[in-house]
Amino acid sequence: MPDTHGARVIGVDGLQGLIEALAGRGYRVIGPRLRDGAIVYDDVAAVDDLPAGWTDEQDGGHYRVRRRDDAALFGYAVGPHSWKRYLHPPDLTLWRASHGPDGLRFEDAAASVERLAFIGVRACELHAIRIQDRVLLGGAHADPNYRQRREGIFVVAVNCGTAGGTCFCASMGTGPAVTEGFDLALTEIMDGGGHRFVVETGTPDGDAVLGTLPHHDADDADVTAAHAVVERTAGAMGRSMPDTDVPALLMRNLEHPRWDDVAERCLTCGNCTMVCPTCFCTTVEDTTDLAGDTAVRTRHWDSCFTMDFSYLHGGSVRQSGRSRYRQWMTHKLSTWVAQFGTSGCVGCGRCITWCPVGIDITEEVRAIQASDAGEEAP
Repeated sequence: MPDTHGARVIGVDGLQGLIEALAGRGYRVIGPRLRDGAIVYDDVAAVDDLPAGWTDEQDGGHYRVRRRDDAALFGYAVGPHSWKRYLHPPDLTLWRASHGPDGLRFEDAAASVERLAFIGVRACELHAIRIQDRVLLGGAHADPNYRQRREGIFVVAVNCGTAGGTCFCASMGTGPAVTEGFDLALTEIMDGGGHRFVVETGTPDGDAVLGTLPHHDADDADVTAAHAVVERTAGAMGRSMPDTDVPALLMRNLEHPRWDDVAERCLTCGNCTMVCPTCFCTTVEDTTDLAGDTAVRTRHWDSCFTMDFSYLHGGSVRQSGRSRYRQWMTHKLSTWVAQFGTSGCVGCGRCITWCPVGIDITEEVRAIQASDAGEEAP
């Protein structure tokens, strides 16, 4: 449940003021927008840019936006974008080298970054950011480009009021209520009391910004309504991860026949890794101009579903679709725990929704669990 002790309330005008206040502080404000038949993250300059009155319909291999019967601004689950695309971008120029009259000159092309403010960050996405923090900032070799983008972001989180058909954050312990990692957290309420947002502060910066907005203290009715939003969402999850020791289950079933079954359906397209908010694999590409005067090194997202990703001298280590899917799923749910101390899955459901053939990671775990226990697979 959200911690609404000491919460305050703003209206839609207060949300507009929040966007303006963040822009006035030099942030590039990013939030949800309706574009190309999906709710995506992009630049936001006003409340009118938000997807008012729109929601999403999600199932395995299925995504549609449709109209709601109200004007909710955050009445959807999650779309194909995650905040990863701003903190760990899909394409990043690392350096550029040029040859001129004064000799060879190197330029760190990734040195300058914008200050970012995210509006509409869900609980599962906050957990995903924290996981990427551990992967890309933890240990002796932190990613300096990620650090530059991560430092100083302003996070306006939203407690989920709508569960998607592929959401399973409740069973992963990652939502739907936001608990930490935010500057401000909103719970959108639409009832007889009007369209308003119960606001929690998570940092002094968040409190300072909220203090500049028109607001009032939350009363008991506001607090009760905010808790009801989260409770309703938690009870409406479209999926759930089986309640078992998933890492151990997968490790003792590496040769399970279910891997062959999923390989017959999997297209090894890599969609699941592209939409996943925690996948972090990359490759680098070096290019030169035709004159040979300039060379550029660029980093791109990569996927363990590609043949080249595991290529060593003589060929790919994981040549079959079976081995590549098994690598992805066992890393995400099992060996990630050994590496980083947490699961690599936050239950957002994107990998299910955006899989062209609707492969469901929770269903695959459940099938292996059933046969492991001597039961008939679902």
